[in-house]
Amino acid sequence: MSRSEQAPLADRMRPATLDAFVGQRHLLGSGKPLRRAIDSGELHSMVLWGPPGTGKTTLARLIAIQSGARFLTLSAVLAGVKEIREAVAEAKALRRMEQRGTLLFIDEAHRFNKGQQDAFLPHLEDGTLTFIGATTENPSFSLNNALLSRVRVYLLEPLTLQDIQQVLIRALLDRDKGLGARNLSLADQDALLLARAADGDARRALSLLELAAQLTTGERIETAIVAEVITAPVRRFDKGGDIFYDQISALHKSVRGSAPDAALYWLARMIDGGCDPLYIARRLVRMASEDIGNADPRALDLALDAWQVQERLGSPEGELALAQATLYLASAAKSNAVYRAWKAALADARASGSLDVPLHLRNAPTRLLKELGHGRAYRYAHDEPEAYAAGESYFPDGLVEPRYYEPTDRGLELRIREKLERLRALDRAAGKE
Repeated sequence: MSRSEQAPLADRMRPATLDAFVGQRHLLGSGKPLRRAIDSGELHSMVLWGPPGTGKTTLARLIAIQSGARFLTLSAVLAGVKEIREAVAEAKALRRMEQRGTLLFIDEAHRFNKGQQDAFLPHLEDGTLTFIGATTENPSFSLNNALLSRVRVYLLEPLTLQDIQQVLIRALLDRDKGLGARNLSLADQDALLLARAADGDARRALSLLELAAQLTTGERIETAIVAEVITAPVRRFDKGGDIFYDQISALHKSVRGSAPDAALYWLARMIDGGCDPLYIARRLVRMASEDIGNADPRALDLALDAWQVQERLGSPEGELALAQATLYLASAAKSNAVYRAWKAALADARASGSLDVPLHLRNAPTRLLKELGHGRAYRYAHDEPEAYAAGESYFPDGLVEPRYYEPTDRGLELRIREKLERLRALDRAAGKE
């Protein structure tokens, strides 16, 4: 068996031309800027950002072939400044002797540290190298500004079900690189099952197909075999990466937007993807205060209860309590009045400096402190009409009394607002502006 035949099916089935490339029509369709640049042979440095199995490495290779450049690849995990300098030296020699350019492909570019990035920046400027980086992470967080200003970022999208099915059919029919020599057949519904299990990842789809073929003794891949190889589908989820933060953002915004079904869907996606349920519990507590607050104080209690249930029962039992809390929060009356009030008060506290506590609000546990005036003229609210000291001030001297908390007219906050308006009327009657 040749080395090429020993290679995984996903590697053997890499397309050799752009026309055979599946997916990314928003970048490679007729007339699209990247397609025009590739067809014209005009190389430019770029970052290909997208989920696994969307064709980043393959596209970089095809760009090198189309432009006639030498394809040189380094791993951001394994390569250091020394390896980058060696690559630069090879590129300079190639340009001097053969008048050919070099395309330097960096896999997992998000792992490139500042020293590695700085090492080849001058060589992008003088044309020694054309850089293509592949990353699954947001490059605006992982690459420095100096590098980002010299490249174009292209976002690759997960392959559609139709794209994945096309990839599978090609592999089944290809007699040279694929499985065509075995004359294997696969029912349409089973191809769809494989495509769904691949979750937008062509490499995973081909790996599943190859495994199914290895388990097949006849010429037909049976449904039972397909079911066996997809028993543990891998969803796109990364603990601490872009997909993680995108999904928790979607959950939070669904709750804020009073969309319980959507909120439950994103909760399920995160749990199914392997997210720590206790992280979600903490975020639900935050949502209860930030987006509901005093419009429905029960939301905070329920979120805390769900957190406790998850800690005590673990998974999967505790996840039902998280679902209950998520649905309640999404359905509850919404108010960000507490959140806005807290942000405004915090800003004032930081901006106003260390203003003294007014004497009448200070504690007076000793005779000396009483003689110094601590607590003098303090009005005990419970001894006042309606248990409210109308006209009293509780802010430091010199600080114009702000109004941070503005309750909404939703949920319990409607009643809170009415009470505060009545108390402010008493203040005005007592001569307090």
